[in-house]
Formats: sequence, C-alpha cells, structure tokens
Amino acid sequence: MSIEHIFDSASSVMTVVSFITFAGICAWAWSTRKQADFAQAAQLPFMEEVRHEEKRDV
Repeated sequence: MSIEHIFDSASSVMTVVSFITFAGICAWAWSTRKQADFAQAAQLPFMEEVRHEEKRDV
C-alpha cells in the first residue's frame, strides 16, 4: 500500500465527513425549534443602535 493510496483514501473520507457536518449544521440552523432563538439573535444589532441613540439623547 503506497502513501499516495493512503492520502487518496483520507481525502475521500474527509470529504464525506465535511459534507455530513455541513448537512448537520444546515439541518440545525433550519430546525423550527431554534427559530425563536435565531429571531431574537437577529434583532441584537438593532437593539445596540437604539441604546447608543438613547445615550446620545441624554
């Protein structure tokens, strides 16, 4: 068994592992259980702007 064959096999395995990881992250991100958490997190940058504007007005 040559070193080139080992590297080819390792490359194939890592490609499959990476794709499964990507699919898992996509499934987690699009799951309905996390939708409320992500909606709240999406509003965080806008809440910071409101806070900064309130400080300027004082």
